Amino acid sequence: MRYLLGCLLFISLTINAQSGTLLVLNKSDDTVDFVNLADDNRIITLPTGDGPHEVAVSPDEKIAIITNYGRKYWPGSSLTVIDIPGKKVVKTITLEFKAPHGIEFIDADRLLVTCEESKKLILVNWKTGKTEGTIDTKQNTSHMVAYSSKYQRAFVTNIRSGSISVINIKTQMLEKIIPTGEGAEGVSLSADQSEVWITNRAQNTITILDTKTLQTKTTLTSEEFPIRAKATTDGNYVLISNAKTGDITVFDARTKKLLKTISMEITVKEKESARLFQDFDNSPVPVGILILPDNSKAFIANTNADVLTVIDLKKLEISKRIPTGKEPDGLGYSSLKLK
Repeated sequence: MRYLLGCLLFISLTINAQSGTLLVLNKSDDTVDFVNLADDNRIITLPTGDGPHEVAVSPDEKIAIITNYGRKYWPGSSLTVIDIPGKKVVKTITLEFKAPHGIEFIDADRLLVTCEESKKLILVNWKTGKTEGTIDTKQNTSHMVAYSSKYQRAFVTNIRSGSISVINIKTQMLEKIIPTGEGAEGVSLSADQSEVWITNRAQNTITILDTKTLQTKTTLTSEEFPIRAKATTDGNYVLISNAKTGDITVFDARTKKLLKTISMEITVKEKESARLFQDFDNSPVPVGILILPDNSKAFIANTNADVLTVIDLKKLEISKRIPTGKEPDGLGYSSLKLK
């Protein structure tokens, strides 16, 4: 009987680990796919605005907000609001600033959004559709954002300035600009919010800052063109996607040692000017990273290969692939099980 109960518990945990819904943004298709993680099948595809790049899921996991970044010569200026259980677009929020990109919820109603072309971080209430705060980053190409609830600070990466803008969300003031390295783009808080990891894509380095003191703790070397960073919530790993070399590097979050380099083992889907980074030979260009809350799997968007690569975080190896639309990038997750 004890053996049977153990088997049932194992089966239950396995099913739960695979349940929920993955949201995949397809930049070239202007769509978002809902993927059932129980069988990897696409549930539905919904329209977004032009060039959806990043998505944030609400704390109750019922709402997804998508930044419509636009295209190279016509920047976007809107957010798409999606009812996840209803599987429908409920509204579009028009912004007065251009090229919205990085996005993160800070509470049930409000989000931080970077507006790259306008050099702004804005505070948006998705329910009212109003912009409740506007902070100038005073830097160029303000791209991604990470928010520390512990210190009420937002960390905005500025690609062309090679820096981080540190913004106090309580006072809505710019606190400090910290040079990190050329092409500062990816950003992630450590599990305990004590550190901020920044990827400097043009310099092939990773800068680690102390979240409280804002001092640089260390700088790591990276594979080519590190573009995103994502920490596991158990404090074990930080994953870095390296767009040019086409791999994921896994660092020990505590010792900062490189544990493994995982090649995506696929090549570019096709060469065309509409896709970014066409000069990266045959790299599939891994960009977006999503880690499941139980830290069992990581999903990697290979934006130039139109596929997600799934990494088993227990074994640190590739477990499978999931086909996507054209140019997948931003990823979101809800534990809600949809049909």
